[in-house]
Amino acid sequence: MEKRRADTIAEQLEALIFNGTYADGDRLDEVRLAEQFGVSRTPLREAFQRLALSGLLELIPRRGAFVRQPGPVELLEMFEVMAELEAVCGRLAALRISEAALAELREANISCQTAVTAGDVEAYYSENERFHSIIYQQSGNSFLAQEAAKLHKRLQPFRRQQLRFRGRMGQSMSEHEQIVRALEASKAEAAADALRNHVAVQGEKFHQLLATLKNTA
Repeated sequence: MEKRRADTIAEQLEALIFNGTYADGDRLDEVRLAEQFGVSRTPLREAFQRLALSGLLELIPRRGAFVRQPGPVELLEMFEVMAELEAVCGRLAALRISEAALAELREANISCQTAVTAGDVEAYYSENERFHSIIYQQSGNSFLAQEAAKLHKRLQPFRRQQLRFRGRMGQSMSEHEQIVRALEASKAEAAADALRNHVAVQGEKFHQLLATLKNTA
């Protein structure tokens, strides 16, 4: 229960950082926030830890938690690495994925489509995480899966933020279907390319994400 509460608080704080309530360098008042959320400091500190893993907070001993927005170069570098990790996962999964896992991917896509129809970003992102996690695991390489999951978690706030851009959920859904088709056909390079393009933040998408960060500064 405490863990779930911490996750909820982390998501609410994440939204407050992105909407400009808290700007880069702001210190988060632990006492006030505990009162605001009606919780003890334990789940709040767990939420801080989660945001620190994502790079949105910097925890400084004896000073507190400070909002930290990554610069454009750092953010682009992380997304470049994420895109390549996912491409490798897709290439390997195309050769190793089980029928049961393919069925799970199709099921996740059905749920994603329901979320697109409802315009529910949070529901879409939840199923999107499940979709990518299945592919990481089906790569058959546990070290690769762990590293991909770790960076995915760090980029979580930014990947979720992208889904709020007009038309992005529908586009992401279409990309998911392309990925599944490549995996079903055991086309390793097609799966790698589809996943790389799905994750890469370039051109207009990257400018939109940077604009979001600048608006919160």
